Amino acid sequence: MKVEGHELDYSISIQNDFPHRPLANFHPNIWGNQFLVYSPDSDKATWASKKWQLEQLKEDVRTEIRATASNPSQQLQLIDAIQRLGVEYHFQEEINHALREMHEKHQNWENIDHIYPAALYFRILRQEGFRVSSDIFKKFVDDEGKFGEGLVNDVPGILALYEATHLRLHGDDILDHALAFSSNHLQSISNKLNSPLDELVSHALMQPNWRGLPRLEARNYISIYGKDHSPNITLLKLAKLDFNMLQSLHKEELHELSLWWKEVDFARKLPFARDRIVEGYFWIVGVYFEPQYGLARKILSKVIAMATVIDDVYDAYGTYKELEIFTVAIERWDVGCIKQLPDYMKICYQTLLDVFAEIEQEMAKKGRSYRSYYAKEAMKMLVRAYFVEAKWLHQGYIPTLEEYMKNGVPSSGYPTLTIISFLGMGNIVKKEAFDWALNVPEIVRAASIIARLRDDIVGYKFEQKREHIASAVKCYMTQQGITEQQACNELYEQIEDAWKILNQQLLKTSSSAAAKFVPSKPILFRVINLARVIDVFYKHKDEYTHVGETMCGYINSLFIEPIPLQ
Repeated sequence: MKVEGHELDYSISIQNDFPHRPLANFHPNIWGNQFLVYSPDSDKATWASKKWQLEQLKEDVRTEIRATASNPSQQLQLIDAIQRLGVEYHFQEEINHALREMHEKHQNWENIDHIYPAALYFRILRQEGFRVSSDIFKKFVDDEGKFGEGLVNDVPGILALYEATHLRLHGDDILDHALAFSSNHLQSISNKLNSPLDELVSHALMQPNWRGLPRLEARNYISIYGKDHSPNITLLKLAKLDFNMLQSLHKEELHELSLWWKEVDFARKLPFARDRIVEGYFWIVGVYFEPQYGLARKILSKVIAMATVIDDVYDAYGTYKELEIFTVAIERWDVGCIKQLPDYMKICYQTLLDVFAEIEQEMAKKGRSYRSYYAKEAMKMLVRAYFVEAKWLHQGYIPTLEEYMKNGVPSSGYPTLTIISFLGMGNIVKKEAFDWALNVPEIVRAASIIARLRDDIVGYKFEQKREHIASAVKCYMTQQGITEQQACNELYEQIEDAWKILNQQLLKTSSSAAAKFVPSKPILFRVINLARVIDVFYKHKDEYTHVGETMCGYINSLFIEPIPLQ
């Protein structure tokens, strides 16, 4: 068998009992038994009594959405609040209807004279897949193409413009200028504003809404929205109640996953690998948080836990000869291969087979057995990419950036996670979606580029302290003869380009029906959310590998501390 042109020898045996291993010395799990001792019964009793209240609040909000139809500006602000407070999934049908009506009736931009409603309209419609031209902003620039001085006192308007710029595409030059203008101005005044505007500005500069994780953004916005002089009390009550009910569900799922993780006992059996079951579940809640995706979260959380260990087998423990055998075993996907593996790989391989056997049973019960094939192919794709990296390290080879990124897309894990994210999503995903994802379409490639480059940039210094494959940073430095900072600056530009591609692909949901397969919004938003997770996890450092105060705060806010309802 060949992997990327390299002949694999099935008869290899391990000769060296004391091989050199590139250990990374990852820190252990920091959560202890925090999620092992959780008892969900009391929470379930509490939320059962609140169910009627939740339904009544939802009906009241639906009434408000319909009541504001005659005032598009007011309706837009209501929809914005619904989305940012994290309860949009309850009103998807009503919001889609309202935005479709709005889009059909407001093709002429000449009557939008203020930057705030123009930016809000542009952002909300684009993020929902509607084609809205950036020409809407031309009336706000002068003859030299610069945004007018008359805007500088309109802080909410400039903030709305800043948020809108993160939906830009290639060719949206006016939005490139708008980003520089709005970010520079907001930074210059951020310490001169009153609450809650100062909090909105400082948070947006740190984490633009479009690239943030929906649950984290909702938790933050609920606290800020409550400080507004005239909040929608009904909507705020709904958001708080709904957040806490979802938190209870997520805690129960994390409890079950923690029990499974304790049973496989990798922390003791494979101590060289990262023990990140909590952080992995946080990652997956970033991909989908809604109640109907409980099975999908369970599947993807177990897969990302296994992928993390396998990554560490290739990157931080296995010898080249061992990895060669391991790669063949996963390609064959046959328990009979286990006898050829060293003991530590036997543990990992058997657990991998067990996890996918469980997935296969779940799919068979639901009449979707065909999906198991795609799950295995997705994992094989990832392992092939890991082996190419091992081969390069073994040979001391530094590829060009282009060669590195060809393998870096699958090695990011995002094509694999995209495919497996579909497994538990029910009938809204058809076989065509799996074929589409397996071919790594442009939107998946863009998210993978974001993941690969962000990981490489923040992890560069840590990884260079030990024997490690050349990252994108090193490849580009070597290829161009430039400094680390210059390489990172260029790679950040490539990340921004990838975001523009991702935004463009979202708009294709309304493209020609002649296309062979047009992915639906639930499918596309799995990919978008994966990109968002990376933007949060790897903003300043690798918060997955090196769990710090920031990540602890995120996990605490999502899975431990409820929001006070009063």
